[in-house]
Amino acid sequence: MTRRGRRMIEAGAKRSRRALVTLLAGLIVIATPGATQTARVAQPPAAIEIAAEPLDGFDHHDPTRRQFGPLEFRGGLVLTSRFKEFGGLSAIRVAADGANFIAATDKGWWLKGRITYAGKRPTGIIEAEMSAMLGPDGRPLAARGWYDTEAIAEDGGTLYVGIERVNRIVRFDYGKDGLLARAQPIEVPPAVRTLPNNKGLEALVFVPKNLALGGTLIAISERGLDKSGNNLAFLIGGPRPGTFTVKRSADFDVSDAALLSPGSLLLLERKFSWISGLFIRIRSLALADVRPGAVVDGPVLLEADLGYAIDNMEGLSVHRTAGGETVLTLISDDNFSVLQRTLLLQFTLIEP
Repeated sequence: MTRRGRRMIEAGAKRSRRALVTLLAGLIVIATPGATQTARVAQPPAAIEIAAEPLDGFDHHDPTRRQFGPLEFRGGLVLTSRFKEFGGLSAIRVAADGANFIAATDKGWWLKGRITYAGKRPTGIIEAEMSAMLGPDGRPLAARGWYDTEAIAEDGGTLYVGIERVNRIVRFDYGKDGLLARAQPIEVPPAVRTLPNNKGLEALVFVPKNLALGGTLIAISERGLDKSGNNLAFLIGGPRPGTFTVKRSADFDVSDAALLSPGSLLLLERKFSWISGLFIRIRSLALADVRPGAVVDGPVLLEADLGYAIDNMEGLSVHRTAGGETVLTLISDDNFSVLQRTLLLQFTLIEP
């Protein structure tokens, strides 16, 4: 081989190595959501348009079916938006009016808006706004690597947000400052900080002060397990702080929780494998059973697979209508993937 030929081969190899390094660097940025946030500064909340396509039914085999155990399907929507930060919805809290809501994406953004209805059936989302969650310094919370914001709890005008990636909880004075409220970290039990990466805090519930556990923030891990294989959970503040566990079964992970009534909690769970597919379920837990050292379990109200209109359901909220009906709202995290959907589902709980 001539000297010129060797030089051409060496130059080509160098170009290939540079191209490979560039490609790997790009993949690292894509795989690390927080990395793209670090140079960003806070922007004012953005008004966005959300398109809503109604679901024909919940059961793909029988779209006319409405009753699923103690739950009655009210309706559902497939939500889309051209706004680049829309998606990844991991938690939602619907106000008592059944319309106004606040939601969180797992990239550290707020979504607020109003649900519209035709009778009991949800028809769309209006007055929608999105804004980056702000840290104590006024910069986006994700800029410090605090993302995977997976859970919301509400105490009047105060919102608590669980951050799974760093296993922290922050508090926002949402009632005063709205989407421009700044996060203030709160103290958490040392065991919270040792939860596994990406399997940490997934559900938060604040217990109203007029109940037995009043003033307690309940925090439940997605798959942080004790020696018996049950989900670790924490009672933060309130009259009886401590640690308890939620009975884990059938390989379901915790997705969210909501206070159903003065005496019970609802737990949203999901599981996925490439062999068996995707499943979700909802369990009811007695609030009286929740105490330090306890193992809490309860009956399944709903279990569904891909034969039903589900996706990666991650958010659960409960509100009571003026007519006395208990309504469950579920939202899905599409992981910003074209293969998944952002679904909003609503059910009425048929109470005995």
